Amino acid sequence: MLQFTVLVVFCLLLPVGSRAQDSAAGEEPKPATTVFPHSDTARWWVSGQVNVVFQAHPDFHALYSGPNSLSAQHEHATSRVLTLYTGYELSKHTEVLFDLESAGGKGLSNALGMAGFTNVDVVRNPALGSAPYVARAMIHQVFDLSKKDLGKKDKKEKEEDNERTPTSLFTKLPTRRLELRFGKMSMADYFDANSVGSDSHLQFLNWTAVNDGAYDYAADTRGYTVAAMAEYEDRNWGVRFAEALMPKVANGPALDADLLRARAENIEFEFRPGLLPERKTIIRTLSFINHADMGSYREAIEAFLTGTDPRPIIEAHRQQGRIKYGFGLNMEQELTNTVRVFGRAGWNEGQNESFAYTEVDQETELGADWRLDRWKRPVDKVGVAFITNGISRLHQLYLALGGNGFLLGDGRLTYGREDILETYYTAHLWRGVYISPELQWAVHPGYNQDRGPVIVPGLRLHLEL
Repeated sequence: MLQFTVLVVFCLLLPVGSRAQDSAAGEEPKPATTVFPHSDTARWWVSGQVNVVFQAHPDFHALYSGPNSLSAQHEHATSRVLTLYTGYELSKHTEVLFDLESAGGKGLSNALGMAGFTNVDVVRNPALGSAPYVARAMIHQVFDLSKKDLGKKDKKEKEEDNERTPTSLFTKLPTRRLELRFGKMSMADYFDANSVGSDSHLQFLNWTAVNDGAYDYAADTRGYTVAAMAEYEDRNWGVRFAEALMPKVANGPALDADLLRARAENIEFEFRPGLLPERKTIIRTLSFINHADMGSYREAIEAFLTGTDPRPIIEAHRQQGRIKYGFGLNMEQELTNTVRVFGRAGWNEGQNESFAYTEVDQETELGADWRLDRWKRPVDKVGVAFITNGISRLHQLYLALGGNGFLLGDGRLTYGREDILETYYTAHLWRGVYISPELQWAVHPGYNQDRGPVIVPGLRLHLEL
């Protein structure tokens, strides 16, 4: 841990190119949002981030608890994630990215007991430890498909500005283009993304607020996979497709490299119709198909009811080649210069076990954020989101009969939808230093009417280096 921290600090103290913070004449200068300036012209990139989250909850009502329950007694926990981002532009349209990460601390009840768990930074397998690991390692190639015969006066038609970030170093991109990525990555960086509700560093923290819980996206325990991805972008629409590796077991740390045996297909269409004048509108439709060694809820239930198994055991009824598929809808809409709304809806088939992300078979989410320009706080934001999660009838019965998933298992179940309200205020203190008090309120944690409600206050410190 110490060596990793020293490496981050050393890399960030390297000389960097200047980045103008002043706007055009007569405009307010833009506040610096990183501790260190980052060049818009250098071919290389080095930056980092630190995300520390403290959460707690008081005692709450629970008629009973099981092996995978959220503890009904008061508890608190602190998690931390450190990331070192590096990249290099090999050419105008080719770049390589390599990120190191360390995840430490823990979550409430070791991240058990809620499908919409309260902290997306938490590693669900504490045995993995906090040793640094490779988070992303990929090559990114862009092919210009814009019309070659356009003159200089039409240059704006051929390319668009692109904000430089750790996941994309290019400052200009062709308006019509094909992008290819290959390597280790997170599917959530590219699929089901939402500018209002996907950034756990500065926005929401709940698993089912930052991602569609019904999207069981391919990932190891830490949230990463190896994939090949192709993306076509045009002025008002785009489409992306990825073939990714699945974990060998549900929520497992090892990926299955045999594509004939296990894999995931992901496809998403994105439309930018401009429903309101001069206001950004984005609508995304998602579909995924996972092939893996999955257990069947129906078979696990039948084996218990016939006396074959002492309780429903999903792990005992896995079969290679089973399929979990689902769909998602994701939208965001600017209403004013400072107010945006967003929403998600997701569904998966719910017959085979939740495998890679969380135990959600249906989700609906609505939320908004508000930037506090009026109070001369142009980086500060207030956000609120409401999420309602559900599971299939077979999934309900499996848990009611005493079965355990990789997150849930109260021993019994009186089913009710898991409803969650989350709100935060992110305050920009200085350059890349942010602090966010936040609050979550969950009814029927783990879909159980016999437990809860529970209130979870939290505090996040984020450093954007």
